[in-house]
Amino acid sequence: MIHRFEHRHQPLASRRIFMRRVRRYLGLSLAIIGVSLLIGVLGYHFTEGLPWLDALVNASMILGGMGPVDPVRSVAGKWFASFYALFSGMVLLVAVGVLIAPIFHRFLHRFHLEIDEER
Repeated sequence: MIHRFEHRHQPLASRRIFMRRVRRYLGLSLAIIGVSLLIGVLGYHFTEGLPWLDALVNASMILGGMGPVDPVRSVAGKWFASFYALFSGMVLLVAVGVLIAPIFHRFLHRFHLEIDEER
């Protein structure tokens, strides 16, 4: 379970709790990317008949935003590649958002505490 963030009236979490939270969110982000990569590998393997390693390369390149390595020839492969490319763009945004969430929260929480201390 993801650790809940502290409320704005609560003190800033300790560095140990913060680092544990960052590790958890890093793990969640990597899991999102891993599942997405698996979807791509399976899709390229079964729709285009690519060997596993070639399917991994194509899925990795799409997920990384570079584009496919092998040309897509089948109709099913073209449908899959189209939707996987759109899906991959969203996954990248979500994974980065999950990764930076605890850092951004800590920054905003510290900023809010500093404003409250000035009052």
